[in-house]
Amino acid sequence: MTLAYVALGSNLEQPEQQVRAALAALGHLAGTEMVRHSSLYRTAPVGYADQPDFINAVALLDTALPPHRLLDELLALEQRFGRERSFRNAPRVLDLDLLYYDGVFLEDERLILPHPRMHERAFVMAPLAEIAGGSTLPGVGDVAALAAALAGDGVERLGDEANPNKQEQA
Repeated sequence: MTLAYVALGSNLEQPEQQVRAALAALGHLAGTEMVRHSSLYRTAPVGYADQPDFINAVALLDTALPPHRLLDELLALEQRFGRERSFRNAPRVLDLDLLYYDGVFLEDERLILPHPRMHERAFVMAPLAEIAGGSTLPGVGDVAALAAALAGDGVERLGDEANPNKQEQA
């Protein structure tokens, strides 16, 4: 089993419910167990600004799936939720990004690990710091410090009521 971090985002069709349902679905992927997940965060859109705010979270999974197979499962889950890829940074029902797969450095036409821009995105780093604040991103730096450097970039943590499993994350 290997630890992997996955970012989740939605800004269509009741985004909070979409992200909660996706968190539940991640824990049911073959050979995969949900270890913990962050609270939900409301974030301003990046890239294409003429769209609703996003709801984001990060999940830590323990998985037996190799990286490309996990990616395939994430893409299939997006499709089951109704994801359409109309244009870059378009509004979406569900977006799942494989951020980090423990100890794997990979770059091919389908997947780059660790995710090459996660440390630049407050909507990833804030929830990641919540569940992995004491971690280091290889070649990039301390998760908590990276998140702190991005503080104020349009990210708002929703109350603990947005994360019914909060007590399990201590």
